[in-house]
Amino acid sequence: MNDLLRQRILRRLESLPDERAYQILDYIEFMESKYAERAAPTGFLAKITETVEDTMRAAKIPAKAISGTAGVVDSASRLMRGLAAAGQAVVDEAVKAAAPSAPQSPPPPPSRSAS
Repeated sequence: MNDLLRQRILRRLESLPDERAYQILDYIEFMESKYAERAAPTGFLAKITETVEDTMRAAKIPAKAISGTAGVVDSASRLMRGLAAAGQAVVDEAVKAAAPSAPQSPPPPPSRSAS
């Protein structure tokens, strides 16, 4: 999807109440199941967020409560990504510190001058 179309759709979505936005999400998922060329890339935490949201929608919980819960889960997801990145940085630094340094060659012998 090109950026102009994406921005146009987002402008229209932002003006809608949550109830209508969920109806549009249902329609998008239906269209995706029929016509999508590739699967949407989602991580483990995104799948959890979607599952929680879908479960709450199936239980007929008000849209305001669903969006609040999804916001909390999304915040937790961002926190976990940050923690994972920080952990990876620590591991990378530990690997660098543990790696043997490059062997140094001995200095060249002093030159002898002919006297």
